[in-house]
Formats: sequence, C-alpha cells, structure tokens
Amino acid sequence: MDPRLEQRLLATRRHLLGGMAGGIGGMALASLLGERAGAAGTAVGRPASVDPADPMAARQPPLPARAKRMIVIHLTGSPPHLDLYDHKPELVRRDGQECPADTIAGKKFAFTSGVPRLLGTPRKWTRCGESGMELSDAIPHLHRVADRLCLVKSMFTDQFNHAPAELMVYTGSPRAGRPSLGSWATYGLGTENANLPGFVVLISSGVQPNGGTSSFGAGFLPSVFQGVQCRSKGDPVLYVSDPPGMDRSMRRRTLDALRDLNELQARELGNPETVTRIAQYELAYRMQASVPEVMDISREPPAVLEAYGAKPGSPSLANNCLLARRLVEEGVRFVHLFDWGWDFHGTNPAEDIRDGLTRKAATFDRPAAALIEDLERRGLLDDTLVLCTGEFGRTPFREGRTAAGAILGRDHYPDCYSVWMAGGGVRGGLSYGESDDLGFKAARDQVHVHDLQATILHLLGFDHTKLTHRFQGRDFRLTDVHGRVVKDLLA
Repeated sequence: MDPRLEQRLLATRRHLLGGMAGGIGGMALASLLGERAGAAGTAVGRPASVDPADPMAARQPPLPARAKRMIVIHLTGSPPHLDLYDHKPELVRRDGQECPADTIAGKKFAFTSGVPRLLGTPRKWTRCGESGMELSDAIPHLHRVADRLCLVKSMFTDQFNHAPAELMVYTGSPRAGRPSLGSWATYGLGTENANLPGFVVLISSGVQPNGGTSSFGAGFLPSVFQGVQCRSKGDPVLYVSDPPGMDRSMRRRTLDALRDLNELQARELGNPETVTRIAQYELAYRMQASVPEVMDISREPPAVLEAYGAKPGSPSLANNCLLARRLVEEGVRFVHLFDWGWDFHGTNPAEDIRDGLTRKAATFDRPAAALIEDLERRGLLDDTLVLCTGEFGRTPFREGRTAAGAILGRDHYPDCYSVWMAGGGVRGGLSYGESDDLGFKAARDQVHVHDLQATILHLLGFDHTKLTHRFQGRDFRLTDVHGRVVKDLLA
C-alpha cells in the first residue's frame, strides 16, 4: 500500500481534533505575526520570498546594496601570504632561528612538530600606488591596481586542514551540507538573466575544490541555487547538449511531457522541490542557446585577450577571469573561480616560495589585475564585488617535512592570513589590520571568516542575521551564530 494512503487511514479522530486545534491556534498566531510583519515589511532586513515557480527571478535586497554581483577567485591550497601581501622585516632578520616557545606552545600543525625554524621571505617588496600598499615582486601586475585593492592582513579561521577550512569560508561550517556563499546570494537576489545560471563555477588547473561540490553546493536550499560548473573547453555545461538523435523540437516535446508529469506530482504532494525541478529543466533548455555564446572568448578583441593572457580553448585561470567578466556583464549574479596549485609546502620545486611561486603567481597576477581594470573600464567595478582568498594562511616557519631540504615551503596556518577585495563598495587602497612582527597572529583589527561573510552580505544588501532558511526546526544562516560587519572596510 502507498505509505501516504496508509498514514491517512491510520489517522484517528483524536489525531484529527488534535491537529485541528493546533492548526486553529497556529492560524491565529500566524495572523497576529503577519500583521506585525506586514507593518514592518522588508525594513527589518529580511529578503523577499522566493517564488517556487520562478526561483531565480531577480529580487531587490531588503537593505541598500553597494554590490549587485560578485566574483570570487579562490586560490585552492592557500597561497603563502607572507611572500605576497604581508611583509615582515623582523621575520627576515630572524630567518633560521628557532620559533619562540610562546608562538607554538599548545598548537597543532598539519605537517610540523617539534620546534621549527623561522622562515623570512626571499621576495622583494614595493610600496605601490598613492596608497603606498606594500606588495611583493611575485605579483607585479597587481601593483598597478593597488589603489583599487582592499587588503585585509588580519584574517583568521578555526580550521587548518584544506577541506574543512574551504567549507568554513564558503558555507560557514567545516562540515559538508550547508549552502554555499553563491547559493545564499542567489537565494536572496535571484539573477538578472533568465537564460543563464545565476551562480556559475569555473575551475582551472584540472582539480576540483578541496571541499568538492559542497564548496559551491546549495545544501538544504532548493537545488536550483547550487553552482553550475561550466567549462572553457568542450561543451560549456555537461549534459545540457542534446544527445545524438534528438533535435531541438524533440527536446522541447520531451520537456513539455516531463513538465506535465511534474505538475501532477506537485499538485498531489505539494513538494516545492518538484516545482524547482521544472524551473531547472526550462533553464537547461534556454542555456543550450545562451551559454555557448557567452562562453566563447574568441569573440573578444585581441587586445583584451592579451591583457588577460587568455587563449581560447585553454582551461586556464586567465580564461576564467575573462569569462567571469563576460558572465557578470550578461547578468550572472555570482561567479566562483577555483584555481588549484597554491599549497606551498615545499615538497617539490613547484612549491618553492622562490621560483615556484614566481611561476604560479604569473598565472594569476596578470588576469586578476586585468579583470579589475576591465570591470572598471566597462563601468562594472563599482557594483561588482571581487574577492580573492585561500582557505587559510601559511606558517612563518619552514614546513616540518621539508625543513632540512633545499626547497623552501610553509605549512598550513589558520591564525593569521591575508585576503583582498576590490570594487562593490569596499575601500580601495586600504591595508586593514596587522599581524605581529613575526606573523604568528592577527595583532590588530582581527577579522574572522564569519566577519568577512557578514561584510560581504552587507555589501549585497542583507543583514546576515536575517538572511535565513528554516531547516529541521532551525533557522540557518551563512554566519551560523557569529559574525559582524567590518565597517572600516566599507567605502
């Protein structure tokens, strides 16, 4: 027997009356609360409701927004911030000395034990732009846009292993199953182009994120809000193209039949995910025509390709930065780039903070600077927030496994690291926060991962405590029960 029918047959009169009593009381309470909510409207900071039949429809944020869209560049593995963004002359002076006891007492590290030796940076440093922001010689192109960067040098997190730390940055929890930042953004705002996904993911260097698809998943939000992974080589989106033997008209008839069946099920069971599924099928059909065009960077002028270092058909970060600009220009709300290869332990020459970092940074520095300049030239930077981050930082000492070798590398480090933002309402030319003289902890103006998330949502027009979704009896949010808006970062 159908278990739903069996449940109805087993319901007694006592169950019926009890349910009615609860229902009547609930209706009365809802009416009272509804009057208050109606009086307050969205002024209290709650987002507009999502229409299951059109979940990606554009919605206005409840608060004034500085950013309409967002691009995230995630350097998977976490770059050595002490060799890129946070110059420590005292650490250089004490290079090779044992770490002071109080800096490592009671701490655990991923691959280091005992008493490690301090590692000063071998990089050269320059004060850049009118702001005098200090940046290393590994990222010379970013020197040009220093006055557009909002550099936070006092970040910290709770996690020191890759997957939990990456999930912490993008879902607010070190465990899989929560919605990602891009999912929360599209859940609150929808998208501006009905023919493209609201949340696009692009991956370079051939490796998936440490957190897997959970780093861009929808968690317990409707699945339409998860990131859609696109490719710069081959079919832009897997499984969207018509299979052999099926033309466009046959696909349309197939989808119409599926829609009719799903609508029958939706009317019978009332599951909003069924309505969402209909919307996803329709989006996929529209994407067949719209995605190949926007993903074709060969349409760009040669000078633009040269500025990014992009080569059509190559799955590179340069191509993906250019694609990010094309996507947001076409109305995509959130673009998330993941680039593998930033785990600088020093276990091989590619992970050496000298030549290895020079080579790897060259694949990122030029397109990242070009992206900022291109967005600004097209009038998009003011309302497009760009974030560049890893999942944590790197140690001020040599990594334990490679400490006796000729290759210089650093271990994972959660207590202090650097990220930067640009555009979208942040203060350009700002170096915010400070680590101690040796780079062991955030000594001034500390910014936790949850604080960064709260600030991002504020820039997008949300009170992070009110952008919530009820699941298993609890209102969940990106920042969990933590977070504060760092107002000093705002323009």
